[in-house]
Amino acid sequence: MEFKYDVIVIGAGHAGCEAAAAAANMGSKTCLITMDMNKIGQMSCNPAVGGIAKGQIVREIDALGGFMGTITDRTAIQFRILNRSKGPAMWSPRAQCDRGKYIWAWREVLENTPNLHIWQDTVKELLIEHDEVRGLVTCWGVTFYAKCVILTAGTFLNGLMHIGRNMLAGGRTAEPASYHLTESITRHGIVAGRMKTGTPVRIDGRSVHFEDMDTQDGENDFHRFSFMSEPRRLKQLQCWTCFTNPEVHEVLRKGLPDSPLYNGQIQSIGPRYCPSVETKIVTFPAKEQHQLFLEPEGETTRELYLNGFSSSLPIDIQIEAMKKIPALRDIIIYRPGYAIEYDYFDPTQLTHTLESKIVRNLFFAGQVNGTTGYEEAAGQGIVAGINAHINCHGGKPFVLHRDEAYIGVLIDDLVTKGVDEPYRMFTSRAEYRILLRQDDADMRLTEISYNAGLASRERMKVLNEKREKINQIIDFTNNFSIKPALINNKLEQMGTTILTHGCKLFDLIVRPQITIENIAQHIKPFNELINSIETRKDEIIEAAEIQIKYQGYIERERQIAEKIHRLEAIKIKGKFDYASLQSLSTEARQKLIKINPETLAQASRIPGVSPSDINVLLVLLKR
Repeated sequence: MEFKYDVIVIGAGHAGCEAAAAAANMGSKTCLITMDMNKIGQMSCNPAVGGIAKGQIVREIDALGGFMGTITDRTAIQFRILNRSKGPAMWSPRAQCDRGKYIWAWREVLENTPNLHIWQDTVKELLIEHDEVRGLVTCWGVTFYAKCVILTAGTFLNGLMHIGRNMLAGGRTAEPASYHLTESITRHGIVAGRMKTGTPVRIDGRSVHFEDMDTQDGENDFHRFSFMSEPRRLKQLQCWTCFTNPEVHEVLRKGLPDSPLYNGQIQSIGPRYCPSVETKIVTFPAKEQHQLFLEPEGETTRELYLNGFSSSLPIDIQIEAMKKIPALRDIIIYRPGYAIEYDYFDPTQLTHTLESKIVRNLFFAGQVNGTTGYEEAAGQGIVAGINAHINCHGGKPFVLHRDEAYIGVLIDDLVTKGVDEPYRMFTSRAEYRILLRQDDADMRLTEISYNAGLASRERMKVLNEKREKINQIIDFTNNFSIKPALINNKLEQMGTTILTHGCKLFDLIVRPQITIENIAQHIKPFNELINSIETRKDEIIEAAEIQIKYQGYIERERQIAEKIHRLEAIKIKGKFDYASLQSLSTEARQKLIKINPETLAQASRIPGVSPSDINVLLVLLKR
């Protein structure tokens, strides 16, 4: 066995799995190093994938040729589309998964990926020579050599867990932390920091009074995460909801002196948008209840996850507080919630390919970049894997722009703005969210990935067939004329205004009361066209209808994006000595020196760089 590879990936979480699979499928000889092969793709917190904006990222990963979407569909035990009451730009798929089956599905994929080896060990040191990574050394004393290394260590770097005043080293419950690796990186000038996250209690479902909770059913229509449409195999299960109450809050307040978040034990910053339950009662003291979601951990297990009750309070306080909730009055738990602190690296030290600016061929992806969430990690992982392969074998850097993908927004935010708390993706972070819908991720990204060498020929064939059918529908509606006498009676029945003169079918479908399906049944040639679609019919109809109804908004946003692209085309890296430009504000000079942006557009997104600073750079460029 020769320990020499093109690409080595450290860590087999969601970022590491996507990175390793991408590099190997593109043709790089790849090795994935993990502490425990039985925890590949482990869902450390909730065994759920997707959610607001996160679901869009998973569909983008799938469109690029990644595996998170197909594995989620294969192991889902409940699926829903969130934000249905809003426009399609906000629709976000989410699935609850079987935790154990998810791990083994990932392992099956990786073990059957050509060019990919798996090694069970812990990395303790990177080998770096002349500011370029050469390989690594493991705790078993094995030396690996590689052209590129991708670090996706999650929460394991110097991980420290907290329950009340008790502290225990570890990267995850019952799993050891990784030591020395951070230090082997920072000695080369890369800056590290500390962050914190947490997870809730795990409950024995036999002790829950479900009759005192509201049920939350899933959906079982055509929607999936993967555009390759693998049907969900597992039994679909219920989730439940309940609320905290003033008695619960009183118990939690009693435990605050022993809370590591409030007694000084934890100094690092936790996720703003997934706060612990004790943070909720301190931040919102007047709020008398907070919603909780009780969600299954698997198809057959009794283990349940109490979403919304993340906590690092002492065990007795956690149990006492939960028992004040009627449905949990006889609660028995498998283990309490806990907090964990870990090392991360300032992502402004990276390029948009996720390669270090300081050490060549060293890539960072996932929570080590200051993000939170499986989806954000996996999105970074696939981009890092693609670019590591390109660094090994040549090619144009693979960069997704802000109008192309939520993954592009994520990476641009990280490397341009940095993080001062764990970063979580939201639809509001994307200025072009009408262009970045979950329904058209394949339209946006599959061809880009295919040209880069990752997306398969089969995936490209499916996309072309789908695009052809969508265009047929839209072309028909643009060319087919409707006469009032033939349709007015039906329009009245649908509750929409009758026609006073003829119009194109397209103009009718734009109306909110009208859909392709409810109008097609009254127009024979249109109905025949719709019924001629043999595969992915519902998906194609939905995509066509969204393009018709929102065409004006989509076109306007595309025009705005094209204007910004002009700034993206203006390269400024290496053209200015920012320290000598006294016409810039002091803050702008400091930020521009630190980030050293590639383009004028990236410079415009740096916090502290004002529009007047950008105008100064434009004037100087013209000179």
